[in-house]
Amino acid sequence: MTLGLAETRTISISAPPAQVVDYLADPRHLPEWAPGFATAVDHDHDDVWRVRSAGGEQRMAVRVAAGHGVVDFVSADAPHLGLFTRVVPNLTGAELIFSLFFPDDTEPSAVAAQMAVVGEELRAVRERVESGR
Repeated sequence: MTLGLAETRTISISAPPAQVVDYLADPRHLPEWAPGFATAVDHDHDDVWRVRSAGGEQRMAVRVAAGHGVVDFVSADAPHLGLFTRVVPNLTGAELIFSLFFPDDTEPSAVAAQMAVVGEELRAVRERVESGR
């Protein structure tokens, strides 16, 4: 069994958890909060979407269990790779949790750079959900 380096970041959002899940569960919002990852998103079939970015196109599955606050964005071809999100209650608001996994030999500077992007993405989700966009 191979384990990777786990990195998790969270952000508090002044909105009900269901509202955060609803926003995240629509992959068409990806270019709004993750523009470095997705410049455009098109539905392929079932829970699979085609995500375009400057680096090309990839197939992504969006796995949603709204009642459990789960919205995961994983590779359609390698479902153990991706962004794993959880939305949990934080008193009357929500806590949004993003977790990523890196191969053990990933350079620390690459991990730090990616997690800085994750911080920007979390803030973008909060801004959009709180403003009702």
